[in-house]
Amino acid sequence: MSDHNKSKGASPEQLLYADILEKSMYIGLGLMLLTFLVYLTGIMKPAVPLDQISNYWKMPVSAKDGHGAAQPAKEEPPPKPGYLQSINKDFLHLEKPPTGWAWLNLLGYSDFLNFLPVAMLAGVTILCYAAIIPGLFRRKDKAYAIMAIAEVAILVLAASNLLTVGGH
Repeated sequence: MSDHNKSKGASPEQLLYADILEKSMYIGLGLMLLTFLVYLTGIMKPAVPLDQISNYWKMPVSAKDGHGAAQPAKEEPPPKPGYLQSINKDFLHLEKPPTGWAWLNLLGYSDFLNFLPVAMLAGVTILCYAAIIPGLFRRKDKAYAIMAIAEVAILVLAASNLLTVGGH
């Protein structure tokens, strides 16, 4: 059997990444179950009452044209309000519908509390990459270390919502 066919095993960085990912996945899953139970049991009040949520399922998330394309010149009725506009008007009564990270201000409602574990799980990759960077430098694997730093920077920048693309 040639050396190419032999398994070298996982590097310490790969094992650390996998360990963090596994533990975070279980924590995230547990938090999802917990926040969903809080929502279902009514321990915390939701922004949209459970018996009314199905009225909003048929609505688009936003009343905006989802493609950013120019509207045709012919006269058309204005678009129906989207889910965010409707729940804001009917329940939240904010100046503008919650977009981006605005849901953080609504964690007092059980239906928005459910976003917390989802956001946590979305950020696990950043944590995993950040954790392996010191080991990569210790092994003098500068190329991978720089790529991991770039990955962390790009993901943090994307999550920050500082850069936006398109007409939304």
